[in-house]
Amino acid sequence: MTTLHNQHVILTGASSGIGEATALALAERGARVSACARRTDRLRSLAARAQTLPGAVLPLGCDVADAASVRAMAERARAAFGPVDALINNAGVMPLSFMDKCHEQEWLSTVEVNVQGVLRCLAAVIPEMVARRRGHIVNVSSVAGRRVFPGAAVYCGTKAFVHAMSEGLRSEMVKHNVRVTIIAPGLVRTELQSHTTDPDIVERMRSRPPMRWLEAADIAREIVTVLERPDHVCVNEMLIRPTDQEN
Repeated sequence: MTTLHNQHVILTGASSGIGEATALALAERGARVSACARRTDRLRSLAARAQTLPGAVLPLGCDVADAASVRAMAERARAAFGPVDALINNAGVMPLSFMDKCHEQEWLSTVEVNVQGVLRCLAAVIPEMVARRRGHIVNVSSVAGRRVFPGAAVYCGTKAFVHAMSEGLRSEMVKHNVRVTIIAPGLVRTELQSHTTDPDIVERMRSRPPMRWLEAADIAREIVTVLERPDHVCVNEMLIRPTDQEN
């Protein structure tokens, strides 16, 4: 039996990539996962794949850009699995573009999901974690929260926010015995790369020198490791790059 056995974890962005891999990794360790995303068909498929695992995956449709949707998701999650032991803020978008293209709607959508979506999910779980004096919040950021790349100014800005906010949250949650961790991946092979429509960025990505990218399962394993640390241990931040990623 693992330390995650019967632990209730809310996981956003669970329909693909890091979220999908993390849901399965948690269920393998016996956790009860409220798997949240907009694409409910994929969530149902994910739940079916988890049926043979020690834990459980509950598919919950949720749009983190909609406050009412987040509140409803949290209520349904608690009704199914009880109090929330951990929240993994993983939902995110990455439509890259050069600023002089003025893709204003993409900028605003990126902020809506990557910043406001994280805050909405935090508001849904912090009160009960404080009241119970236990809980773990994992915010999935990016190396882009530490470095700024051409063509990624808005995306980097949202991830820099996640880093700064998470550290502030961690310092405030210490007195409540609630842990906060930042997971900052480098290049990971996920659907995020398909969010970009700017042809100049697409060409830039195609011309990148060959390298071995991380897989979603690589990040999922590290998230599970962080969650399984003893209660008195908090990994504040984990930056994970492919071995041959320079920046």
